[in-house]
Amino acid sequence: MTFDLTRIRHVVLDLDGTLYRGDRLFEVTIPFLARLSRLGIGHTFLTNNTSRSKSDYVLKLQGLGIDASESQIATPADTTITYLRERLPQVRAISVLGTPSLCQQFEEAGFTVGWDSPGAVVVGFDTTLDYDRLCRAAYWIGEGRPFLATHPDLICPTDQPTILVDCGALCACLTAATGKEPVVLGKPDPSILLELCNRFGLAKDEVAMVGDRIYTDIAMARRAAVPGVLVLSGEATKADAVALEQPPDLIVADVGELGERLERARTVGAQQ
Repeated sequence: MTFDLTRIRHVVLDLDGTLYRGDRLFEVTIPFLARLSRLGIGHTFLTNNTSRSKSDYVLKLQGLGIDASESQIATPADTTITYLRERLPQVRAISVLGTPSLCQQFEEAGFTVGWDSPGAVVVGFDTTLDYDRLCRAAYWIGEGRPFLATHPDLICPTDQPTILVDCGALCACLTAATGKEPVVLGKPDPSILLELCNRFGLAKDEVAMVGDRIYTDIAMARRAAVPGVLVLSGEATKADAVALEQPPDLIVADVGELGERLERARTVGAQQ
């Protein structure tokens, strides 16, 4: 696929590691978003972190000075709800290893959330994890209930001196205990990207996926056949990227550089 920056009409933006790190907003973020608006390029915020609801993310982004609405935010909770409705329509009661915020999203979607004889087990990024619920999840998975992971991330980025154990690591624990592998949703599953293309009526080469993780953000772009832009402001390094057999379509230091390239491409294109 030839990556033509002049074709881009919408960018899908990862959050942590791309626009901010923990609670620290990157200096280039606000000017980048303003540049997108000036160029007439739309944007959607897409995160694999299911510890917060869309309304929580709106509050976080607004607290960082980023104007955002719930309609601009996509999370794997959306994909998981769609999967349950389409692939497991008989399931109405689920057990969720996740935050109260994640549980509320499933309840608002019409599911009963609890630990008594669930039809499926959903594992997310559970910052409220306790041992008893972990063991209950393992029990029902071991009993053969469908095992769904909202996303594969092993850790969540942070600017604090700690490691935030994420959904993928919790699932590895449950797999070790039960011998069962989860159905993994969220990035790098291409569903959300493809749905966004359909929603906005855009061709695949008119949408770019921008993120800092090769195995989620860039892998998702590749699976959806949309341009993938790797920013080096988060997890991945340039050495990681150039070592790939199939590198990202574009590698930039941060979203600020991406904005500059988009504007330069538009300017050159207009002069030709």
